[in-house]
Parts: sequence; structure tokens; C-alpha cells
Amino acid sequence: MTILWQRTLSLRQLPSLRLPLMGRHGWNSGAWRWRIAALLGVGAAALALVLTVLSPLPDSKGSTAGTTPDGDKVHGTPAEPPVRPGPEVGWGFTHTEHSADEGADAAVARARSMLGEQPMPQDQAIMGWGADNPEPDKGLYQFGDLDRRIDFVRKSGGTPVVTLCCAPDWMKGGEPGPDRTDWSQSNLEKAPDPEHFQDFANLAATVAKRYPDVRHFLVWNEFKGFWNESQARWDYEGYTKLYNLVYKALKKVDEDIMVGGPYLVMDSLSPQQTEGTSDTFKGAWGRMDQRIVDAFDYWNEHKAGADFVAVDGSSYTNDDEMLPDEFKATDKFTAVGSWVRQRTGNLPLWWAEYYVEPADGNDERKGWSEPHRVAVHAAALMAMAKGGATSGFYWSPETQKGSSCAGCLWRPTDRASGGGALPLLGLLSRFDDEFGPGTKYRSVTVAEDDVPHVRVLADDKAVLVVNTLNRAISAKVDGKRFQMQGYEVKWLRR
Repeated sequence: MTILWQRTLSLRQLPSLRLPLMGRHGWNSGAWRWRIAALLGVGAAALALVLTVLSPLPDSKGSTAGTTPDGDKVHGTPAEPPVRPGPEVGWGFTHTEHSADEGADAAVARARSMLGEQPMPQDQAIMGWGADNPEPDKGLYQFGDLDRRIDFVRKSGGTPVVTLCCAPDWMKGGEPGPDRTDWSQSNLEKAPDPEHFQDFANLAATVAKRYPDVRHFLVWNEFKGFWNESQARWDYEGYTKLYNLVYKALKKVDEDIMVGGPYLVMDSLSPQQTEGTSDTFKGAWGRMDQRIVDAFDYWNEHKAGADFVAVDGSSYTNDDEMLPDEFKATDKFTAVGSWVRQRTGNLPLWWAEYYVEPADGNDERKGWSEPHRVAVHAAALMAMAKGGATSGFYWSPETQKGSSCAGCLWRPTDRASGGGALPLLGLLSRFDDEFGPGTKYRSVTVAEDDVPHVRVLADDKAVLVVNTLNRAISAKVDGKRFQMQGYEVKWLRR
């Protein structure tokens, strides 16, 4: 027990440990999401660790308790996948450390039922963000946490998506054994060593065999561990080599599996910063970091194949500037989407993560009211769709317990009364329902006086309208005049 307590304390106790993700690279990332605490497996993972710590070690590799050699054995009752899955899955969310798969039975059931009313795609990483080390020793697997998350997706009717990150310790110079995983930030940021790229690809294939209803895989996360210190640029050659091995391994399992990357953070800087930025890829929202452009272009040219392309990013700059304001800054998503689609020959575009509200020193986003937050997120979803995206994943924040949770999709599930829907879930599920894959967007009229302060998106059946002002207005959209409260998000039928 002492070892478990010490490990948890060392990762949670000091705000000073929360360094910017790319700070060690000599530059700041305004899109940091690598929350140290979020990388710890919980529940069954913690119990398994306690049991292994208290067990005698049979050899120098540590205990093998809780592992199994048949990781590719099909788990549970897979949902019936589509005969030929398409590369577009729609708009959904990513599970993080604490999610609705654990907690009070009534709250878990409420959240599961609520999500089942309008099923959405749900993404889960194979290690970290609530999942334990999946292969703590070569050929020995530990899928309890991932099994539980996949089961929750299945029972709530969602489309399961798996992010193939992160790598077991033995693939990156660490010690093997389920009781020896190093959960520190610096270790978890490491990519597999090149000599273990194939081992990671084999792990990806094992995951695909274990969950045959998972038909969509993202390869790695934000180029973590792929920074070339000596050249002060991304190691895009290394990432692309890993990507290609994983792509081929998954296609060998089933050629109909959908695979995508490169999951790059599309960082932008101030419009006034010309050094190290693109001369052409720019807008009022900022200028794109040229190192990102170079990394994307290399992957795009040398990839073995891709069924979709995935990117990640924030509307604000690396200095947390929302230019010209928080709503107009979302135009960056449209610009990035158009650029990526043009570069890739119009491959289906996913936003693996997206952010519109800068985080504080603790990587928390609590500064906005919920109506303000929902309105800007609605504008962001519109902007992504206008840029050609057909899929996007909200990085779902969650508190383990309590009655409130800024930006969460549902109330914490620690108590029986929890698990109920929060405003952002209503927006996300409705957006997925109205503007899912295959949507044909249509023009919509807006009164000239209203153009500066409303944002709209429409298809044949629905119109989404956002008031970008923190005051009531009277707006005329699609030939209809109506009142809107400050930051109101309104749906109209056509």
C-alpha cells in the first residue's frame, strides 16, 4: 500500500510539476493537455497494482499477477460492426481519467442510458487516461481497464474508437512487469524506441483482434516523444515509420479497419511573429508554426496509407491569444481544415481534439460561464464543419466526485444522483444528430444588421444559430425573426 500511495502523491501533489507539454523542447505549446493526474489508471488498475505490490516477485522481471498471454482473445460480446465501415464517424468525445464507466450504480446507469438516447462516437486510449499498461511485459497483457471502457461504449450504443497511445515501459527502455510501470509525465511522453516500433505495431494488432467491433484507430497522440532536440524540429521521420508499421499491422488483421494520423497539434502563433512561421498559412487568428507544416507534409508524402486524416489544436495562439476575439478565433478551424483537405486530396478529416478556452496554470478551464462556453464550442463545431471536417472529439473533462464540473458532459458519477446530462452534452449530441457524416450543408440568410454578431450553419432540415454577444438580441435568420438571450444557442427547423 505504501508504494501505491507514494506513487500517487508524487504525481498529484505539486502544481510545479505541471509543465507545458513542449516546454522541454524550448518553446511553449498553448495546447497542453498532458494532465499528469489524467494518466493514472483508476479502479481496477489501482487494485491490481496493490495486489501485485503485495505479491512476492518470482523473478527479476517482477510479478506477472493480473496478466494473461492471450491478449488477442475476443473480449465480451462485440457489437455488430458495419459490413464495410466508412472513415467518417461523426461528432463525439474522448474518455479521460474519470469517466462514467465507474461510480455509483444508479449514476453509471443514468449516464449510459442518457448516452444511448443519441449514440455518439467515443474514443479511448490504450494506456493512460483511465487505462492501465496493456502489455507490461512482452507477450503478457493486462486489459482490465480497457475492457471496461469498451464495454461502456458498447452498452451505451456508441461507435468505439481507439487511440493507439501510449507505449509500455519495456518498449522505451523501462523495466518490464505490471508492478513496475513508471507513470511519471516524462516517461509517459516517451515514444517507443525505434527497435520496438514493430512491437508496438504488434500490440496494435492485438488490440484490434481483442475488440473486433473497433473499426477506427488513431495512431499515437500529438507526436509525443517525437521531438528532435538537436535540430529543434519534430522527428517526423520516426513518427511516420511507426505509423506505417501500425497501419500495415492493422490492415493485416482486417483490411476494412480504418486507420488515420498524424494527430499533430496545429499550433499557431501571433500574426506579428514572422520568424519560424508560415508566410502563406495565416489569418486574423494567427500564423501557423512552420515546423508543424513540415511535419504534416512529410507524413502526408511518406505514409503507407490513410483512411482519414486527424489533427488536433486550439483556436487560440500559443500565447493564449484569442484573435480577434474568442468567436472569430474559431475561424482557424476552418482554415486548418481547408488546408489539410487540400494537402491530402480531400481525405476525410477528423479533429482528434479541439480547444477554445485557454487553460489556467492547473490546466483547468473554469473561467467562462456555461452559456459562454457552450456558445463558443458551438461556433467551433460550425467552423470545423465549414472546413470540411466530418468527425470531431471533445476532450471530455471529468471530476471524480462533487456536484459541479465546468465543461463536463455529465455530472460526476460518484453518487447515486449523478450521471445527468450537462449543457455541452446537449450541444454535442444534437450537432452529431443534425450534422453527422453525409450532411449536405445549405446556405442560410441572415439580416445584414445581425451578420456581425450571429453565427449560423444549416442543412435541409435544421439551422444552428449562435448569439456571440453577452446580451439579448433580436435576430432574423432564414426569414424568421426571434429573440435570443446572451450567448444563446438556438436550433431552428426548416
